[in-house]
Amino acid sequence: MPYADLFSGHARQYAAARPRYPQPLFDWLSAVAPRQQLAWDCATGNGQAAIGLATRFAHVIATDASESQLAHAEAHPRIAYRKATAEASGISTGSADLITVAQALHWLDITAFFEEARRVLAPAGVLAVWSYALPRITPAIDVEVGRLYGETLKQYWDDRRRLVEEGYASIPMPFEALETPHVELREDWTLAQFTAYLRTWSAAQRYIADVGRDPVDAVEYALRPFWGEPHERRQVRWPLAIRAARS
Repeated sequence: MPYADLFSGHARQYAAARPRYPQPLFDWLSAVAPRQQLAWDCATGNGQAAIGLATRFAHVIATDASESQLAHAEAHPRIAYRKATAEASGISTGSADLITVAQALHWLDITAFFEEARRVLAPAGVLAVWSYALPRITPAIDVEVGRLYGETLKQYWDDRRRLVEEGYASIPMPFEALETPHVELREDWTLAQFTAYLRTWSAAQRYIADVGRDPVDAVEYALRPFWGEPHERRQVRWPLAIRAARS
């Protein structure tokens, strides 16, 4: 699968509106890695996972093929952001204790990336990939979001989105599989924050480019009776589907 750059056009919005990964995820990653010296975060986007890795690893190399995404990445003294593809990272052979791909494996040339991971991983190093699909808030809100996802935007999702829906379950992982923990992303968001997240969906951006109007506007209006006051915060949850293997 060739690299698909569907997010550079709204990289600033993506950086501001996407949920953050929870610390228990990084606690587990650092515990299963053989050392905590070097982590490679592949397809880092604007660094959501890299920032978490930097709290546990001495050095993080965070690569992405999009200059625009990297331009909006959060700086950290332990993170070196680099423009590079997943199959040609430029990272030294056998140097990484951990390789991660957060919500991006489906956009990569998976076979070529796995070959690069074999080269870059240190002995007993860990490859961990994860994804999250639809958020959960309340049944009434979830129905409206489901309509946006499965009806309004149905024809605008890339075919590779099915890999996210199945939690990457059909992708044969290299190396020896590891048992993974149950982890959720959680954010306490206002309605404006939640709908800003919905607008970062690749299908929403494709809809806007094709139709010329924002499909989330109608959803935001439909959600108001269920959400409450505009400033009210509701907990938004995304279960993570994690797959991991040791070299």
